[in-house]
Amino acid sequence: MIKLTGQDLTLEQLNQVLYKNEKVSAAGESMLAVKKSREAVERIVSEKRIVYGINTGFGKFSDVGINQTDVADLQLNLIRSHACGIGEPFPEVVSKAMVLLRANALLKGYSGIRPVVIELLLELVNKNIIPVIPQQGSLGASGDLAPLSHLALVLVGEGEVIYKGTCMEALQALHKEGLSPITLEAKEGLALINGTQAMTAMGVIGYLEAEQLAYESELIASMTMEGLNGIIDAFAEEIHLARGYKQQIETAARIRRYLSDSLLTTMQGELRVQDAYSLRCIPQVHGATWQVLDYVKEKLEIEINAATDNPLIFDDGEKVISGGNFHGQPIAFAMDFMKVAVAELANISERRIERLVNPQLNDLPAFLSPEPGLQSGAMIMQYAAASLVSENKTLAHPASVDSIPSSANQEDHVSMGTIGARHAYQIIQNARRVLAIEFICAMQAVEIRGVEKMASYTKKLYDKGREFVPSIKKDRIFSKDIERTALCLKELEVSKFTQSLKKA
Repeated sequence: MIKLTGQDLTLEQLNQVLYKNEKVSAAGESMLAVKKSREAVERIVSEKRIVYGINTGFGKFSDVGINQTDVADLQLNLIRSHACGIGEPFPEVVSKAMVLLRANALLKGYSGIRPVVIELLLELVNKNIIPVIPQQGSLGASGDLAPLSHLALVLVGEGEVIYKGTCMEALQALHKEGLSPITLEAKEGLALINGTQAMTAMGVIGYLEAEQLAYESELIASMTMEGLNGIIDAFAEEIHLARGYKQQIETAARIRRYLSDSLLTTMQGELRVQDAYSLRCIPQVHGATWQVLDYVKEKLEIEINAATDNPLIFDDGEKVISGGNFHGQPIAFAMDFMKVAVAELANISERRIERLVNPQLNDLPAFLSPEPGLQSGAMIMQYAAASLVSENKTLAHPASVDSIPSSANQEDHVSMGTIGARHAYQIIQNARRVLAIEFICAMQAVEIRGVEKMASYTKKLYDKGREFVPSIKKDRIFSKDIERTALCLKELEVSKFTQSLKKA
C-alpha cells in the first residue's frame, strides 16, 4: 500500500500502482490539511465573500457573481460544459495515472475540496475503474480542462469508464463496486479540472517507456556491434572521462560490460582503424539522450507533487490567491525535449540498420538475405525504419512554441503541453519499432557471424528475441516480425540485463 501525501510521490511508486496494481491510500496528516482547506471554503461561502471560482464565473466570466444558492449548479455546469474532449481516448494506463495524480495534488491541502472527493478518486484507482478520456482538446493552460472534465464526470456518475475490460456508463461501474457518485459543492468542480494532470500523466507513461527503451537501445546496439565486428576501443573509459559527461561515461561502461566476453568485436587496426559514427559515437549520442531523460524525470517528479489548480487557499482561508500554476510550460518544454531525445535514438538506430543491410558497408550477405537476388531479406525493413524516423522528425517539432488565445483573450498564452506529451508518446512507439527492426537485423547478422562467439549479455538477448522471431531462412511477411519484436521490447524485463549496471 502506497500512502499519498501530495508531497513525495515518485515515478517508481507510480510504476508500481500503474503496472503492478499496488493499492493507494491517503495519509492521515494530508487529509487533515484537506479538511482545514475545505472549512476555509465553507466560511467564504457563508460570509458571502466574493472569491474567484467559489462564487464567481470562470475565465472571462470571473467578474460575474453567483448566488449562494447556485454554487453547486455552477460546479456541475462547469464540468459538463468543459467536457469537450475529442478523438481517441488516452490509453487506460494514462487515464488511471491522471486519476491518481489529481488525487495526489488535491492532498496537498490548497484546493478547498472535501475529503470524500479524494476518497472516491482513490477508489477509482484501487478498483481499476478507468475514465474514458478523449486525447485531444486541451491547450495545456488553465489546466487540462477538457480531459480533466471527462475524469470529473465519472465522480458525479456521468461519462464512460473502462471496467473489467468493458466500456460502460460510469454510474453502472460505480454501482457494481458499491460506490455512489458525489454532488459537487463550492469550488470542487474547478479544483478537479484546473491542473496539468493530463499532460503529466501522458508524460509519466512516456518517460517510463522511454527509459526502458533507452536501456534496450544500448543492448541492441551492442548486438549490432557484434554483427558488424565493431571496434571496442571507442568505448574505452579514458575517452569518456576525458569529456566528462556522466551519462556518456555510464553508457560506455554498460556497453563495455555487455561486450566484455564477446569474440565478435575487434580492436582498432585489426580489421579497420575506425567505425562509422553510428557505432563509434553510441556513448555520445545515447548518453545525450540520457541527459534529456534525467531532466525530464526531474521535472515530472516535481509536477506530480505540485499544486496546479487555481485559486489556492493559504492561511486557513485568510489568503485565497489567483495565480497560474495550471500553466503547463515546464512540462511542455520537458515533453518537447523528450521528443527530440527519443527521436535521435531511432535516428541513429536506423543508420546502424543501414550498415547491417547494405553490402557496400559490410561483408555480410546483401540485405542479410539467405539468397540475395531471389529473396530480398531485410531490404524493405530498412525502408520502414526510415519512414518511421522521418515521421518522428515531423512529430518532434516543438508544440510549446505555439500559443492560441482563448476565453475572449483572458487566457492569452497557453503551453500546448498536452499535445507535446501526446506526440512524445507517438515518437516512443515509432522508436521502439525502429529498434525492433535493428534487433531483427542484428540477430541475423550475429547468426551469420556465429552465435557461439557472442557475449553472454547479448546472447541472452538473442535467445529472448528468437522466442518472438525465427531466423530469416526465406522471405516472409516481416511486418508481423516487427510487431512481435516491438511487443517483446515493450514487455522485456530489462532489469534482468541491466540490474548490476543501473546508473548510480
